[in-house]
Amino acid sequence: MNSTAQSIQSATSPYPELDRELETLAGNKDKWVNTSVAERIAIFAEIKECLIPIAQAWAETAARKKGIAEGSPLVGEEWLSGPYTVLAYCNQMMLTLSKVAGKKHLDSIPVRTLPNGQVAARVLPDSIWDHLLFSGITVDVWMQPGVTKASLAQNTAGTYDEKSMLHKKGKLALVLGAGNIAAIAPLDVFHKLFAENQVVMLKMNPVNDYLIEFLTPALKPLIDRGVLRIVRGATDVGQYLCNHAYVEEIHITGAGASHDAIVWGAGEEGRANKAAGTPKNRRSISSELGAVCPTIVVPGPWTSADISFQAEQVATQKLHNSGFNCIACQILIVPKDWTQKTAFLSKLEQTIASSDGGGLYYPGAKDRLAGFAANNPKARVLRRKSGEDVLIAPLDSASNTYAESVEVFAPALNVTELSGNDPEAFLKAAIDYANNQLYGTLGANIVIHPKTIAQIGRARFEEMLIDLRYGTIAVNAWTGLGFLTPQATWGAFPGHTLADVQSGIGTVHNSLLFDKPERTVVEAPFKPFPRNLLSLSFTLLPRPPWFITNRKSNILGRLLANFQYRPSLLKIPRIFLNALRG
Repeated sequence: MNSTAQSIQSATSPYPELDRELETLAGNKDKWVNTSVAERIAIFAEIKECLIPIAQAWAETAARKKGIAEGSPLVGEEWLSGPYTVLAYCNQMMLTLSKVAGKKHLDSIPVRTLPNGQVAARVLPDSIWDHLLFSGITVDVWMQPGVTKASLAQNTAGTYDEKSMLHKKGKLALVLGAGNIAAIAPLDVFHKLFAENQVVMLKMNPVNDYLIEFLTPALKPLIDRGVLRIVRGATDVGQYLCNHAYVEEIHITGAGASHDAIVWGAGEEGRANKAAGTPKNRRSISSELGAVCPTIVVPGPWTSADISFQAEQVATQKLHNSGFNCIACQILIVPKDWTQKTAFLSKLEQTIASSDGGGLYYPGAKDRLAGFAANNPKARVLRRKSGEDVLIAPLDSASNTYAESVEVFAPALNVTELSGNDPEAFLKAAIDYANNQLYGTLGANIVIHPKTIAQIGRARFEEMLIDLRYGTIAVNAWTGLGFLTPQATWGAFPGHTLADVQSGIGTVHNSLLFDKPERTVVEAPFKPFPRNLLSLSFTLLPRPPWFITNRKSNILGRLLANFQYRPSLLKIPRIFLNALRG
């Protein structure tokens, strides 16, 4: 132990218990580096066994804390964004690690070259379960320029490369957990431990530190091995940990203001340090921060059923988790001259008004909604069937820089109209607008009819996606599906700096362990399949389980989590039956 650490651990330390926990972690960091792949696989298997007994209490407690009524379909949100996602990651990492020697885990992954020479790996579907549960959905991870088909293996799983020295020296990382989505903290912990070989001190956000009751037993295999500690505390504890001598790296999921306070300092001191380019905290810091995320609606030959389904999709993009998502749609970009614009916007408002919701559980929401209303004089209140009301406002992009630069992180939506009815010209204009006017690069959604893609041309459409600078792009889906997919990468588009961090630096999740990913592209069918060839009415079409309008989401969330615990063909019929009734 160095002298600095010894002084911190003296009797005068304000947090002696934290010091002892950090000392334990620091003592095990080199041991963790040398933990075998076989034991790491076993750890994930143990975590699954520890998690499943507390999964229901986890989901139901989180729903109650967020103001979701007992028995509401919206409880399914907590199943999917909590136990399900953690179990799915365990499965995918076990699969990767079982084949990581010689990079054999890449053998089943189709790889192609994009029009600009970049490489894209098709990471989903990759199994019979993917084809059954995610029919028609694809997930591609695009690599950074310079990675080729021939060099992809050399740029994958470097931590597990026998010739690499990266895994010879351990580190201790501080993970500052997010307060909104339950799976974020454990997945960030997994990334540090298994992708970067760092032991972890997890400091939970006070908003959801009730999850410690569930994360402690679920992650017991890591805690027992002395490579993870979970603590609670307010800003003072976070500041102490960020500056602790034992902490070598930091990962934060949260707000840009919190990130800057860590790096540069608070208040006037922070502003002066940032202006001078002299960080107060010089540790390596990775981050996943918020954004003003867009959804682009491309004009096309939509039927009334299409309008209804996509209205539910956009309503979900905005109101999943009551709007407290860093990838919630904040700016809806629609074509001003589209003949179906009015019908779509009207249906969207009807869908929002008839939907159920939770409460304004996240601190500061009322103030942010008041700021939204003050900066959008034409804002209207949409009264909901239950739950909190939603604000919606037209946006004049020529004058409302507030809406384009401030993440509302609450149930409020701006709608902006861009001229043009030609699909390709409109999409290009919308991409330019999103790239150049909206703050952040975390996630962007595009809603587009397959006939419109054919009209533009698939190759040209993909060229346009290349120009859209976001870490996750969802086509006829929500970027949240990328979060739920362990094989996908999660984070901002590369290129941000500490001085202009926007949506953050680095990526997480990424269960295939790509070392140089650029982004993830998710694509889903424009509309789901009917129950049978004779049942073509929209009312008979199934809704994805994450839709806020799915009437069986609670049941599906539980069934899908139990499927991830032990995948089996015998579990598929019950999932399908409830999906068709959703």
